[in-house]
Amino acid sequence: MQETANLSAIQMARLVRARELSPVELVRDSLDRIEQRNKSVNAFVTVCAGQALEAAERAERAVLAGETTGPLHGVPIGVKDLDAVAGIPVTRGSRVFADRIAKDTVLSVARLQRAGAIVVGKTNTSEFGYKAVTDNTLFGPTSTPFNLAMNAGGSSGGSAAAVAEGLVPLAHGSDGGGSLRIPAAFCGVFTMMTTFGRVAVPARPNAFRRYSPQVCHGVLSRSVADCAVALDAMSGSDPRDPYSFTPQDELTGGLTRSLSGKRIAYVPDLGGYPVEPEVERVARAALPALAEAGAKVVEADFQLPVPHGEITAMWRRFLSVCHAESAEFSRRQGTNMVDDFRGVVDDGYIESVMAGGKLSALDLRMTEIMRTQVLDAFTDLFESYDLVVSPVNGVTGIPNASNRTTVGPREVAGQPVDPLVGWSLTVPFNLIGSPAASVPAGRSGNGVPVGLQIVGPRFHDVDVITACAAFERQRPWHDEYLALDGLRGKEA
Repeated sequence: MQETANLSAIQMARLVRARELSPVELVRDSLDRIEQRNKSVNAFVTVCAGQALEAAERAERAVLAGETTGPLHGVPIGVKDLDAVAGIPVTRGSRVFADRIAKDTVLSVARLQRAGAIVVGKTNTSEFGYKAVTDNTLFGPTSTPFNLAMNAGGSSGGSAAAVAEGLVPLAHGSDGGGSLRIPAAFCGVFTMMTTFGRVAVPARPNAFRRYSPQVCHGVLSRSVADCAVALDAMSGSDPRDPYSFTPQDELTGGLTRSLSGKRIAYVPDLGGYPVEPEVERVARAALPALAEAGAKVVEADFQLPVPHGEITAMWRRFLSVCHAESAEFSRRQGTNMVDDFRGVVDDGYIESVMAGGKLSALDLRMTEIMRTQVLDAFTDLFESYDLVVSPVNGVTGIPNASNRTTVGPREVAGQPVDPLVGWSLTVPFNLIGSPAASVPAGRSGNGVPVGLQIVGPRFHDVDVITACAAFERQRPWHDEYLALDGLRGKEA
């Protein structure tokens, strides 16, 4: 039997089309790896072996019949447990929904399935995805495979850890404040948040909700090319998402383009965020890869228009109103989230619900003025530079809690930060809708990977992919995964 754990999704699909690999073999191998290796990282919380093998058998029959197949035909994937896949549990990381079975499949995953991908299970997340680590009272924490004492990051941490550990080559995730990029950085995998609307995400009951802050669906992968193929399959407008659009270009078209002549601004603190010296050292050491690929890299003098704490507080206000809206909708359906589930649902989430209920429409309008200032500041920066680069996270990792749910730090480099997400440099790009990626830049002394954030202006997604692919060619990171067996079990 051919070893499949370290094959890319593109390689898997190519071998399936050539009838050199069976989709059934691929899915069985993935299920075997999950059984053998998932316990250490806690990436998968639900495994749907029966449904996956049935889908694999159908995929195999299609190949043997000579039918046209998609770019991910036969490739096993994981799906973040915030989102629904028909017939499979969707707990949203909460004991409230521990027994809920999904009736429908979220559009982004349905598009991956139409491209031939096969869902083998659901991956862990923070409760309701509300914080930037992956831990909840239903399933516990997810670890980065590079240091099992440290959290994978969140809220797509289960997906990031599953890919890093080689359980699946691709995993679905979502990003409303860094939830793709934060765990990608801590787990040493690649991801990209596309321009808001490129991947349609119909939200219900409120179709307009995902704009505050902007939420995007994507994938985590071991290579830039795998991610580009998957995102192309996911992209395109949908009439039920009023913000969606159909892009005029494919991300895969940027994989082999030259970076020559591109001007890149390196902003080590993204204009005012606290960053641990070790993180900045690893990020800075990765910059020559972009210069070697032909770009002109300049350390830019840039300041955020408001302090980083105000940006986090702004994002918090948007988030809390979304939480309050969900709670109010549930109340009108007969379930009072605050009164009925206090002590069951994370206290931080309950506090967010209550805070959101106290905000007025005017409060939000005034917050949007500050959001506009952030947009203008980065627009000015992009007038001088094609891309902006910074660390993804300001810390070298977050320890898993032993007797409570994991939270982020309250201080970074001597400055106070919001433990929810204030230690990450990701939120500004959810506020303005820019495409932003995380590439593995190296590892800190405790073994936890450090991510380099590469960001472009809205609609310049292909430029971001070009830079990421060029970086990967100069500094390939795939061998890091081959060393994981030797690293497993080490603690910080």
